[in-house]
Amino acid sequence: MHIEYDRDTCIGMFQCVDEWDAFEKNLDEGKADLVGSEEREADVFVREVPEDAEFDAEYAARVCPVDAIKLFDDDGEQIV
Repeated sequence: MHIEYDRDTCIGMFQCVDEWDAFEKNLDEGKADLVGSEEREADVFVREVPEDAEFDAEYAARVCPVDAIKLFDDDGEQIV
């Protein structure tokens, strides 16, 4: 499972930060950062989700008010 985060879309509500510790507040820029991710394209960050964090990652994606977070299963199908 992996997560994709579109940082440009983020509006800094930080609800994802409350749900999964892989997201951190970046108060200087008013956006969240996805720790341990790599930038796949401009402002789109990707990282693998550990099995023990799948529930938290899914919930972080679901609570994002602007759908800046997408979650994909191992087959590449979008879950959230």
